[in-house]
Amino acid sequence: MGSEGVDVGLAERLRARGLRLTPQRARVLAAVTALEHATPEAIGARLREEAGPDGAAPDTSTVYRNLELLERLGLVWHTHLGKGAPIYHAAEHPHLHVVCASCGAVESAPSGLLDEAAERLAAELGFTVDVGHVALSGTCRACRERAGSEPS
Repeated sequence: MGSEGVDVGLAERLRARGLRLTPQRARVLAAVTALEHATPEAIGARLREEAGPDGAAPDTSTVYRNLELLERLGLVWHTHLGKGAPIYHAAEHPHLHVVCASCGAVESAPSGLLDEAAERLAAELGFTVDVGHVALSGTCRACRERAGSEPS
């Protein structure tokens, strides 16, 4: 989806709530989409970089406010990967996250991988898993290979 399609969808959702599409809202959503998995600080840094030395970029509090609004609109999701700030990603394609505890790499994995576990949690505990917010910690293939170990 190009930025025009993002802007049209965002504009429609904002209008439905009596809000308008501001350049900051469009730029924050475009940055989330481009970065795929980014903290608010990384999103702000990208916006400052895009604005250049003479351009205006939203400050950190504006980035946070816009991320909260975009999440309420269902356009972005956040995931906590452990310590530190959450990461944000477009909500178009639900997925879970796997995080390497050694190098910090973040990868997306199909949400269907947890279907059986989610069904068991629902049946046994009455608990519904919000897959868009799931992050699993472990060790990535590259770190295992560097360490000379095989997966268990």
